[in-house]
Amino acid sequence: MPAAEPRSIVAFLPIISGLALAFTITAVDPLVLSLNMPQVSRALHVPPDVVGFLGGASTLVVAAAVLAVGSLGDAFGLKRLLMLGLVGDIVVNLLSAISPDYGFLLVTRLLDGLALAAVLGVSMALLKVSVPAERRPAAIGIFMAIDMVLCGVTPALGGWVVEAVGWRWLFLLAPLLSLIALGLTTRYVTEPPVLERRGVDVVGVSLVGFALLTLVHGVAEAENGISQLQAWLPLVISAVAGVLFVIRERRTPEPVLDLSLFRSGPFAVAALASLTLNFLVAGFSFVLGQFGSVILSLSPRTIGLLFLPGTLAVAAGVILAGRLIGKYTPRPVLVTGLLVMAAGGLLMAATATPTMALWIVVLATWLTNLGSLVASSAVAETILAHAPPGKAGAVAAVQPAFGMTGYALGPAVYLLLLNFFFQRQWLNDADERGLSVTEADQAVDATRSALAHSPGTAGYDPNLLQRSGLALGLDFTNGLRLTLLIVSLLPIALAVAAHLLMPRRPRPER
Repeated sequence: MPAAEPRSIVAFLPIISGLALAFTITAVDPLVLSLNMPQVSRALHVPPDVVGFLGGASTLVVAAAVLAVGSLGDAFGLKRLLMLGLVGDIVVNLLSAISPDYGFLLVTRLLDGLALAAVLGVSMALLKVSVPAERRPAAIGIFMAIDMVLCGVTPALGGWVVEAVGWRWLFLLAPLLSLIALGLTTRYVTEPPVLERRGVDVVGVSLVGFALLTLVHGVAEAENGISQLQAWLPLVISAVAGVLFVIRERRTPEPVLDLSLFRSGPFAVAALASLTLNFLVAGFSFVLGQFGSVILSLSPRTIGLLFLPGTLAVAAGVILAGRLIGKYTPRPVLVTGLLVMAAGGLLMAATATPTMALWIVVLATWLTNLGSLVASSAVAETILAHAPPGKAGAVAAVQPAFGMTGYALGPAVYLLLLNFFFQRQWLNDADERGLSVTEADQAVDATRSALAHSPGTAGYDPNLLQRSGLALGLDFTNGLRLTLLIVSLLPIALAVAAHLLMPRRPRPER
């Protein structure tokens, strides 16, 4: 009797759509907050040294918890855990909308990280077990295309919401998507069988979470000087916790992260690519919000619209990338995506000025998004191909674990670099104008204070700028250019590694 023809990819569209919506929420939720952070921080009087941590709080929790979520999904049900995460996201975002102060908002963002970890940790694993291997590359392309369309539309929608009815309504966007994803998941996604019940490596999860928390805290404190105790001590503690985590995972019989997977060159490159892509996207979004609001004097709606042009073209490119992965291998697709991402950063580094044309900002944003999602498709296929039966959740969770680590570090590291280069620029500016360091420092502090406490100020007040005696707009822009130049070297280096280490032929499915 002849074998049955494989089902068309169209038959899997409801499943792919529901899981893609759930996956996208984990990107949209922190993205819209990062882009509108100036408005939120002014309204809740967020101290400047807390802004970066607040923006990455939920992603930090996701990075720490998502490995445990993958193992829990394998043990207790992937679909069950996804639905629980979607419900949690709805509840926590509604609480965020009524935040009376930044402390309350910070707590809700940390709780939201737990909900997002549940969603992110199992959505890709469910795709792995719900779609046959021969259809999976195409499914991943469609999956990422849906992610792209929503990530292009929601920033513009978020900016419009903030302008029209206020920043609190921003926290209703994710619950709306969660409700739709919940309906599609309930109706079309089947709970895969649980092959075995395993415990969760609580010690390992605690160590990796502690390492990430202290790392981000140390990077944030480094803005005030790396030699200070509150900066280097958390970094040392993070390194120690990281070493202890590796030792623990090598010795425990049921590790939360199977380190043997990293003996495979392609898997290691894919994991590092996931970290790098999300690091660049989160950092770029954060500085774009700052640069657009402070220097270009753009409204929240306009900043959101920067993500919209070319969205459908990017979605089509990602679908094509999925097909190319199925026809060839993830290697050329990953290399191409990384180089396109680098091009977006280098374009901004080469052209940013306080009066730059908006179409250049749009093009740089478009290239960053296109490269990120094209490369993410190759990363997903590479990692999922290494997942054996019964461990889809644990292996698939590696991608979001590394990705959210990058997403949590992105705003903090970009802000550290931006402040460092900005300070270098305005000190040189002051020296050329014959101002002392003290006078220049007072001028910069006065300008920052006025911007932070004046909700109606979209950019640098020309009168205030003139009184400061410094060209702070140009100094800030030059700091941004140097920041983007430095970070754009990362995807280039990783593209070289992918070209050398990833196979030219498809590897057998595990």
